[in-house]
Amino acid sequence: QVQVVESGGGLVQAGGSLRLSCTASGDTFSSYHMAWFRQAPGKEREFVAAINWMYSTTYGDSVKGRFTISRDNAKKTVYLQMNSLRPEDTAVYYCAADPLGRGSEYDYWGQGTQVTVSS
Repeated sequence: QVQVVESGGGLVQAGGSLRLSCTASGDTFSSYHMAWFRQAPGKEREFVAAINWMYSTTYGDSVKGRFTISRDNAKKTVYLQMNSLRPEDTAVYYCAADPLGRGSEYDYWGQGTQVTVSS
């Protein structure tokens, strides 16, 4: 069982920045495929960003050029640096782990952290 815990959410003004952190348990974290998703009220869950064991990254169209995903395997942590935030970025952000490294199915999810961007 992999435990996933997010932190770093909060309230920020439009144009500001936040950094989310996500720690995942397990001895083979360096091989995990990790991702961030978000869900706004009344909307479907949306893919935000992902990073694999080779540090290759992918991003959702709505965040490209503004958000950056990274990882620190020694700390078993993935980060989401969010810059130039917009009110439409307001959502609960979830971190997900794929220990098998498939990048298509995420078996473990965190509880979510709220990000609110005021206009």
